Amino acid sequence: VHEIRERSFWELPPVARVLLTGVLANEATLAPSSQAGQEPEGIGDPTDVALLVAGARIGLIREEVESLYPTVAVVPFEPERRFDAVAARVGDELYLFAKGAPERILEMCSTWASPTGIAPLDADHILTAAPELAAPGLRVLGFAAGPITSEAAERLEELLAPRSLTFLGLVGLWDPPRPGVREAIAECRAAGIRVVMITGDHAATAAAIAEHLGIAKRESGVLTGRELQRLSDQELREVVQRVSVYARVEPEQKLRIVRALQANGETVAVTGDGVNDAPALRAAEIGVAMGKSGTDVAREAADIVLTDDNFVTIVAAVEEGRGAFDNLRKATFF
Repeated sequence: VHEIRERSFWELPPVARVLLTGVLANEATLAPSSQAGQEPEGIGDPTDVALLVAGARIGLIREEVESLYPTVAVVPFEPERRFDAVAARVGDELYLFAKGAPERILEMCSTWASPTGIAPLDADHILTAAPELAAPGLRVLGFAAGPITSEAAERLEELLAPRSLTFLGLVGLWDPPRPGVREAIAECRAAGIRVVMITGDHAATAAAIAEHLGIAKRESGVLTGRELQRLSDQELREVVQRVSVYARVEPEQKLRIVRALQANGETVAVTGDGVNDAPALRAAEIGVAMGKSGTDVAREAADIVLTDDNFVTIVAAVEEGRGAFDNLRKATFF
């Protein structure tokens, strides 16, 4: 924070510029840990929490950063936008700080912070680096910043479509699966239940995680939202029979996948936590909302609320339910 006071934004080290952007364009909060010596406890999206913790490790405490760069306007994250941003005052100028899917952030940029300084945007170089970072299963985010006019800061449509920002860099985040999830998915397969993963992450990230969890082998392929958009309903019905991993999917496309599975005679259970998951939760035979991270809309649209947000609990519930149904059928037959 002392360096921020003494230097301009572009004089800061590259890592500091990226993490400062991640701290400002952030919807999570940190609270002091209940145990001495432990890192702060986060409230909100795990990705945002991780960025706040990473910033705090190098001295970028959110409250102190915001006192130096006061927020003027906020663009909250929405799945269809694939980014969030804040407009903040940097000295006598207004800056927009944005983070999100690398390909979406690149659309906003005309320059990038290369190792030798600010240069014309080399999108191909960045788009080559992103899959390499995502290949081990990391969630990849792009970061950008740049000056905007005061008129742009007052108009949401201007904030949603900036065109002259500077690409700052990429960040990879590891969100490890909970213990027991891989084993639970294997139990599902043994019980005749097929698990399908639908995510907004990069295709390389989705493929790596799906292989790690045993959902699908990497060579099985990943269908992206852009590819899905080009398919007719009949073509999608054929595709969903063999594809188990979907990446960069928009909320309405999740509903299309559910309906395509149902059209093939499948009984579908859907898990979700956001407002945009509500249509898919409602359309499924069984909608399962997250109790901790889920929104009120998702919980109201679902048939079941999962209080611990743990996939393993779903498998245990299926086992109990099948046992109860089997016992009831035996008693009725007797």
